[in-house]
Amino acid sequence: MRINICENKIELGQQAASLGRHCIKSTIEKYGRANVAFVTGTSQLGLLTALREKDLQWDKVNVFLLDEFVGLPDGHKASSETFLKENFLDHLPAIGSFHPISRSNDTKATLKEMNRLMKDYPLDVAFICIGENGHLAFNDPPADFDARDAYIQVELERRSRRQQVGEGWFSTIDEVPSKAITMSVFEILTARHIICACPDQRKAKAVASCIFDDISPSSPAASIRRRTECTLFLDRQSSCLVFDDFRAR
Repeated sequence: MRINICENKIELGQQAASLGRHCIKSTIEKYGRANVAFVTGTSQLGLLTALREKDLQWDKVNVFLLDEFVGLPDGHKASSETFLKENFLDHLPAIGSFHPISRSNDTKATLKEMNRLMKDYPLDVAFICIGENGHLAFNDPPADFDARDAYIQVELERRSRRQQVGEGWFSTIDEVPSKAITMSVFEILTARHIICACPDQRKAKAVASCIFDDISPSSPAASIRRRTECTLFLDRQSSCLVFDDFRAR
């Protein structure tokens, strides 16, 4: 894993988008298409804004989501599908395909369909982030490192749900769904290229855990250290604990 520390979140978004463009472009040149997964949330706005302005053959890009809440109504602002459409997909001229995760309570059918799809669309590029509790996608600690399906159903940890309230997607923690479908840690790590854009001081402790903790279900994000083709983009705020492990001082 490589670490790139940027001056601020604007520079972070631009640099992460530039690397993303390079990875997508080179994949299209080699394979004729690129399968790309996106994480959503306020921390990704800078990256998505910069990336959607890049000159790419978007009609050769197949788009997937890293996770989605179960049970949200259509158009809900907290839905990953809604977020990605409003902040990214709706700004592109065309894309090869988009495969959102159903929010239906029939999670068994959703998982069957998504896992079938991923057999035909092996991941080329994964845009990810680190949650405030150290989660990767919605793989909250303790994460299931043994799962081999591309997508799995999970129960959201309270800290993960509280983050959703803090970002303004819900008014109270009771409104946040307790269930979600997420891409598994195993599947995320299969991507040829992993780009982790993680700004803001609220992520500093989770970033330090990613870098310093043992790789274990208790620290899911630390698993990205297993990959050489992974770049972690930080700004000054999110990197404030990474020059040394200051957490115990």
